[in-house]
Amino acid sequence: MSLSKLSGLSLVCALVFGLSACAPEVGSEAWCKQMKEKPSGDWTANEAADYAKHCVFK
Repeated sequence: MSLSKLSGLSLVCALVFGLSACAPEVGSEAWCKQMKEKPSGDWTANEAADYAKHCVFK
């Protein structure tokens, strides 16, 4: 593997890990707020269940 391909792959991995760390923890106040702002039609079944459990029926 060439050095430029290795550098590009490293950059992509760093971006993916960096972006995934920004998601709030399920059930946190930030997560509840984020879900409230997201259209409910776009929620998954798991997200809807988690929202009900952590944000509605505290």
